[in-house]
Amino acid sequence: MTDNFFEEGRQQSMTSWGLRQMMKGAGYAAVFSIAIGFTLGAIYAVGLLLPEEARQTPDPMPRSGLEQPLAAPGHDLA
Repeated sequence: MTDNFFEEGRQQSMTSWGLRQMMKGAGYAAVFSIAIGFTLGAIYAVGLLLPEEARQTPDPMPRSGLEQPLAAPGHDLA
């Protein structure tokens, strides 16, 4: 028996290092994505706690550019 069983070569060392780095990055991305999901879920839950009247308010950003006539009333083009 040889004592070299647990020794790894340069290729194995670089491969395992790269795999560990990729898994570490994937873990960070998963934590970040879950944190965003919890944040959005909390915002949604707060929205559900609001009274019904709060959900029926008019749009604060009306599409006035699309709803406005091209010319003012009484103008030659109107």
